[in-house]
Amino acid sequence: MDLKEEDILGADICRHWYYRAKAAALSRAVASLEPRHILDVGAGSGFFSRHLLEKTDAQAALCVDTGYAADRDDSSNGKPVRFRRTIGHVDCDLVLMMDVLEHVDDDRGLVRHYADRVPPSAHFLVTVPAFSFLWSGHDVFLEHKRRYRLGEIEAVLRAAGLEIVCGSYYFGFVFPLAVVVRLASRNASDPRTSLKRHGALTNGLLCAACAAELPVFPINRLAGLSAFVLARKP
Repeated sequence: MDLKEEDILGADICRHWYYRAKAAALSRAVASLEPRHILDVGAGSGFFSRHLLEKTDAQAALCVDTGYAADRDDSSNGKPVRFRRTIGHVDCDLVLMMDVLEHVDDDRGLVRHYADRVPPSAHFLVTVPAFSFLWSGHDVFLEHKRRYRLGEIEAVLRAAGLEIVCGSYYFGFVFPLAVVVRLASRNASDPRTSLKRHGALTNGLLCAACAAELPVFPINRLAGLSAFVLARKP
């Protein structure tokens, strides 16, 4: 999860259309798994694992991020949330990597590192920013290394030893608008995020557009701002 965006949105992150929509897509993507124990890699505040603890029968989350000042324990919806800088082997059934792999040089190595630490049959839900042609000051600001086509991120996960269950794009309904905005800002003199606070009307309209997309989200392999891939450790 992009900590810079968390800092910008602050407490509004739970209401912002982008994070609300991504959390809804996450819930849909893992609904059939009924996860109980979550490992959230590069978790930041733990926004996405907290969402699953509040909206599903998941029982506990372990959030890992090298950016934490210290290890600590917390709770969400009465369920334990542990924050750790490093981990050993973990008994979990779902690993989240939400907008993490685009930040590291060795994406395959990072996936393999955590795949070695979880049990067989554990699932991985990975999201990354999509399409290199959308590269802009937004990516520079967030210190991204790359953007991915769906087939490219699936290849990364296969190379790390995982089996692909399914993959799709999301934010397809807002994709045309985002293309215009990103390409227009490509030559901006200073890197800046395109994510910002919106008024209630704009935020509501964008939320509605993303909600309308959810029924076709699982079969969208055409276009979107984010690629979602569900994979499994054999």
